[in-house]
Amino acid sequence: QVQLVESGGGLVQPGGSLRLSCVGAGSMHGFTAMGWYREAPGKGRELVAEITRGGATNYADSVKGRFTISRDNAENTVFLQMNSLTPEDTAVYYCNAEERDSLGPIDYWGQGTQVTVSS
Repeated sequence: QVQLVESGGGLVQPGGSLRLSCVGAGSMHGFTAMGWYREAPGKGRELVAEITRGGATNYADSVKGRFTISRDNAENTVFLQMNSLTPEDTAVYYCNAEERDSLGPIDYWGQGTQVTVSS
């Protein structure tokens, strides 16, 4: 049973920083890709950033230059360093991890962590 556990959300002032962490446990094959999505009130879930096992990254245009994703493959952990936060970054942030077995890819989700940017 794969579980993803997020931490690091909270309340921060505009211009501030937060670092999110997500630890994945129970994977039989390791995660091919890990990433972060977010869901703001009244909006759909959107990709924030993702990273492959080899270290290739992809970012949403809205966070490029401000957010940095990284991972520790040995610990099945993914991080999201968020700098220069704005109120538009307020959302519930969800960790995502993809595992592949003989049947194909399987997606897992964390429970979400709230990030609120407000003065």
